[in-house]
Amino acid sequence: MTGHEQFADDLALYALDSLEGNERQALEQHLEQCAACRRELQLLRGDMALLSLSASGPAAPQRSRDRLLKAIAQEPKRADIETASRPLFGWLLWPASAAALVLLAVSIYLWREDVSISRQYASLQTQFNQQQSEVQHAQELLAMFTAPDAMHVTLVASQAKPQPQGKAMYLRDRGALLFMASNMNALPPQKVYELWLVPMTGTPIPAGTFKPNATGSAMVMDPPLPKGVEAKAFAVTIEAEGGSNTPTMPMVMVGSSG
Repeated sequence: MTGHEQFADDLALYALDSLEGNERQALEQHLEQCAACRRELQLLRGDMALLSLSASGPAAPQRSRDRLLKAIAQEPKRADIETASRPLFGWLLWPASAAALVLLAVSIYLWREDVSISRQYASLQTQFNQQQSEVQHAQELLAMFTAPDAMHVTLVASQAKPQPQGKAMYLRDRGALLFMASNMNALPPQKVYELWLVPMTGTPIPAGTFKPNATGSAMVMDPPLPKGVEAKAFAVTIEAEGGSNTPTMPMVMVGSSG
């Protein structure tokens, strides 16, 4: 028997991970140089996987079963100490062990895929519910601001070009407010615009802060306001980032209800 044939006989045990000691080391060194044996090993491992899966799934191809059993049957019986020290019939347990390992790996993979899909579905469901809630809220505000009792106030700045403008829609009884602005100037660092509700009596009430986008547009939607406050005017100032409880800077935009 040539050296190549000897290694070929050991491939079946190596594919079952049952080859040990010097024989395993010698075969691995041979595999680094022998492309034919590497191809044969890949085929044996594929046949072993198909045979293992046949225990719980569709039957493996008969040619794969015959090929693997033939390779195992051709393994020579050696009388050396290392071979004698192997448990009798121990190698016969490896196909069942391999099947269990394959099934375990498949189960873990499917479980992880199921968890990943479940998390993605939950995330998408949360985003969908949030968007639906926002759309519903916007529809409710739109319906309110088209009601006959809604106050509409236009805010302008007289000394800037293009002229910044704002539109405030306010429902006194519900304390609901929607403000939209355009052509707003860029802000200095660490500054924000702050919207104010100016009541008929008393000090201005903060109605939200905002920063314009690159085109100068901005919006404040439904800030927390007390119900029932009659508005005399709306105004905008520039305040320190975070806003203020009372205006600290001159009004850059203003519009009255009259």
